[in-house]
Amino acid sequence: MQKRILSVALLVALSGCAVAQKKGKQPAPTPAKERLDALQKRQQLMQNSLVNNLELRNTGPSIMSGRITDLEVSPTDPTTFYAAFASGGLWKTTNNGLSFEPLFDEQAVMTIGDIAVDWKNNETIWIGTGESNSSRSSYSGVGVYKSTDGGKTWQHMGLDDTHHIGKVVLHPNDPNTAWVAALGHLYSPNKERGVYKTTDGGKTWKKTLYIDDNTGAIDLQVDPKDPKNIYAALWHRERRAWNFVEGGKTSGIHKSTDGGNTWSDISTASSGFPDTENVGRIGLSLYPDNPNILYALVDNYDRRPAEQKTDQPEMLDNDLFKGMSAEEFLKLDDKSLNEFLDQNRFPREITAKSLKAQVQSGTLKPEAITAYLTDPTVETYATEVKGAEVYRTDDGGKTWKKTHDDFINDMYSSYGYYFGVVRVAPTDPNKIYILGVPLLLSEDGGKTFRNIEGDNVHSDHQALWVSPEKPGYLINGNDGGINITYDDGKSWYYANAPAVGQFYAVAVDMAKPYNVYGGLQDNGTWYGPSNYKYSLAWTSRGQYPYERIGGGDGMMVQVDWRDNNIVYLGSQYGNYTRLNKATGERTFIKPSHKLGETPLRFNWESPIHLSRHNQDILYFGSNKFHRSLNKGEDMETLSGDLTNGGRKGDVGYGTLTSIDESPLRFGLLYTGSDDGVVQTSSDGGYNWTRISDKLPQNLWVSTVVASAHKQDRVYTSLNGYRWDDFTPYLYVSEDRGKKWERIGGNLPQEAINVVKEDPKNPNLLYVGTDHGLYISLDRGKTFMAMKQGMPAVAVHDVVVHPRENDLVVGTHGRSIYIANVEHLQSLTPELMNQPLHLFALQPVNFNSNWGNKGYTWGEANKPELTIPYYTSTADNTTIRIKTEKGQVVRELQDQGEKGLNYVDYNLSVAEANAKAYEAELNSAKKEGSDAVKVKAAEDKTIYLQPGKYTVEVTANGATKTQELVIKAPERRTRG
Repeated sequence: MQKRILSVALLVALSGCAVAQKKGKQPAPTPAKERLDALQKRQQLMQNSLVNNLELRNTGPSIMSGRITDLEVSPTDPTTFYAAFASGGLWKTTNNGLSFEPLFDEQAVMTIGDIAVDWKNNETIWIGTGESNSSRSSYSGVGVYKSTDGGKTWQHMGLDDTHHIGKVVLHPNDPNTAWVAALGHLYSPNKERGVYKTTDGGKTWKKTLYIDDNTGAIDLQVDPKDPKNIYAALWHRERRAWNFVEGGKTSGIHKSTDGGNTWSDISTASSGFPDTENVGRIGLSLYPDNPNILYALVDNYDRRPAEQKTDQPEMLDNDLFKGMSAEEFLKLDDKSLNEFLDQNRFPREITAKSLKAQVQSGTLKPEAITAYLTDPTVETYATEVKGAEVYRTDDGGKTWKKTHDDFINDMYSSYGYYFGVVRVAPTDPNKIYILGVPLLLSEDGGKTFRNIEGDNVHSDHQALWVSPEKPGYLINGNDGGINITYDDGKSWYYANAPAVGQFYAVAVDMAKPYNVYGGLQDNGTWYGPSNYKYSLAWTSRGQYPYERIGGGDGMMVQVDWRDNNIVYLGSQYGNYTRLNKATGERTFIKPSHKLGETPLRFNWESPIHLSRHNQDILYFGSNKFHRSLNKGEDMETLSGDLTNGGRKGDVGYGTLTSIDESPLRFGLLYTGSDDGVVQTSSDGGYNWTRISDKLPQNLWVSTVVASAHKQDRVYTSLNGYRWDDFTPYLYVSEDRGKKWERIGGNLPQEAINVVKEDPKNPNLLYVGTDHGLYISLDRGKTFMAMKQGMPAVAVHDVVVHPRENDLVVGTHGRSIYIANVEHLQSLTPELMNQPLHLFALQPVNFNSNWGNKGYTWGEANKPELTIPYYTSTADNTTIRIKTEKGQVVRELQDQGEKGLNYVDYNLSVAEANAKAYEAELNSAKKEGSDAVKVKAAEDKTIYLQPGKYTVEVTANGATKTQELVIKAPERRTRG
């Protein structure tokens, strides 16, 4: 029979088999008032915290940066500009990106959709919160903020329930008039979307353009010569956890000629603009010298025409196997069949010869080949979408014309919802830039385009400033931060000083010093030393302290602690590898299904877990549970579907999100899924029991954690983000999930991304939410904030280093923070019932150069000692440093706060006590040795000599002491 060309459907995303979804109440979106009240609750948990003085230090990394959403550049001095990040806050530079200052760290949210700056009026800053990219990690905002003092203070200006804001535009002459393009909720319909206008500086707003509950405004352009003329881009989009409708009939462009009070649709089919059910996101750019010229970048989801193909007898079509008889299959050409298997990525062990043997024996039917490639609930299409298209009007929107004849390939694909920016050069109406996966430039009005990315420019472009005076001068914001060029992309400067990495997960090894590993949004997987401090010294050495070891979107990481060289890392949808850092060898370890089975479903962040009982054993989650006994070389599927079975759509759903194994019992396992299912196995994964039916249904299981202190105890956190539900769902079970108790009742309305149990203190829990880090000292009954040194950023993962007692915090917006939690781990009920506790002090190595400069132009060498103590109530605290004989050499005062306190002491001797100290030193000297002379160093400070001292702390009517040892330098023995 005739053999046809293979016509493989485009799989937009992985999804699942069609079984009934577990019934349960659909979570409702969190009211805006509750989200704003959450800020007050967060602040209260900070004020009442026992760990306000326990500092989290940012360890970077910074070089890979994170997603930019907007740039605003000074019209008089372009070395001054603001950069808004998707989840990293607002930053300002006054030196062309050499350094930045954060300005928006402590508000209700840190996510930013767009900013606008009134450069004429004291640099008044407007922020529209809530990223507009509609990604799986696009956080929801709470409306508009405004600052009239350069970002020192902020006022919340309303539009609380808009969630995601695409554009804020200011009137060119009236500082009290502004317009906002509100996109609305991401995962639920709502009415607070469309175009809003204020004429009183944001005190009140009027919604002037509204279509329906699923159509929001994504972009705005104001005519600088006549501000009555305004253009608005509207976008119909419906996102659910399992499906994304990226366009609709109501998407289009509207125009106002009365300052945004009334609007008319100028994107009708009769005007030449696409007007179908598949019009997606639209970006706008107005040419300032002739405002009748407007460009529109359209994400067109209409399908491309099917290509005319001529039958090629040597190639096969997947549909050919449907209904094919065994006799017909056995006549197929082996070469063509093997080419088909290669093209469709069948496992290497499946060959034409092995298939024919199975078909001949009757153990396999040819139609199983089609079933192997076909997931019945995945949305499939025979052709690609049209993707990015550029339209231009020269008459203010009366007529439109597409600027190019061909498709702009490899620009959007089916991910146009993530982009949508076009910029026309203010100096040339025919010079335009369009932003997508690449950054493209056209110098002929959009007829042809060329890529102007450089080797050091990250793809996925989100924002672009084009100089109004110097052609070719651009500032580009992308998923990897900021790049600057002065020659239209021939050369680029990398301006990534802020540590704004968007980590999904973190891990540690057991090296000394230990390394931190993490997977980042669109920035791969990196690892580096835990003691790294930000510095540009690496540029002279030529090697950044952190190293990239994986590409794509970095996901979970597991490290074999036996040698610290074997690392399991991956990218989206389960594409994991095993890496040997010492040799560079990589092995792909993704599980696969068998012939006769439908494809496996993998989560964006598919879970892996390395057994600490035997680190040759790796666990892997798709919609099923997989295990390898030999470091991923062979993956065995041990379970059936551990989810609710998936739902029809174009987004992977019905997948596992979390796997954990009891540290106390080998083979006691737990899994959690994106559709709310928690399962447990007590026999290593062969048999499973569903334990989530009494939990809230249809939520995302963000973590499931087996206790390290009690074998039957397990914690789980559920996340309603994909319903716009930000309730903190946190539960514990003492009997492996038979019964659940809700904990964390005093947490604010912030979705929980992770819960972890401390490995040493059974009462200590760590919780990371969309807006910070919280700890509990009573196993979740109550929580307090832990944020000294860290802004109100989303925390996606935490891990406690078992040897160093360091808490490593992976944030989705501000990279990695580390805090030593040894003192926190010590806060048992017995200790906290004491009025005062003084922790042990580490020995200090004496240095005769304390207080002296190594160079005349250098800084003096100063010793540091931190004195840690705990008080049950706030009180004035006195700290005395005494010699062995009880002579006081220094007395310090501290306003002790309830909880942990840290007093810095520079090992100095008070001048008034110097003579008595000198006399004691001389009384103890050996006969015949020189007299000890106590004198000040170059910095005019007297420092302690080697010896043993006592640190005495008095507070709350109690006194505690600890020994302080200053060790003398080791002297060489003469030989």
